[in-house]
Amino acid sequence: MILTPAYGRDYKSKAAILADFNANKDFVANDYNKGGYITKNELLKMNIHEVNIRYKNLTMVIVHKF
Repeated sequence: MILTPAYGRDYKSKAAILADFNANKDFVANDYNKGGYITKNELLKMNIHEVNIRYKNLTMVIVHKF
């Protein structure tokens, strides 16, 4: 699943991404639910344990397994 930051947020580092992701902040699920918002807890309920999160103006990606 590919996620991007919600509400205009952008990240400069992987640590900042993971801090917000683990804090259960909203991200946009680009390839699921027509781009709706999703959190880590909702992903866990759907039994999804790996995401790609885009950052730095969508030019970089982190693959995160949780």
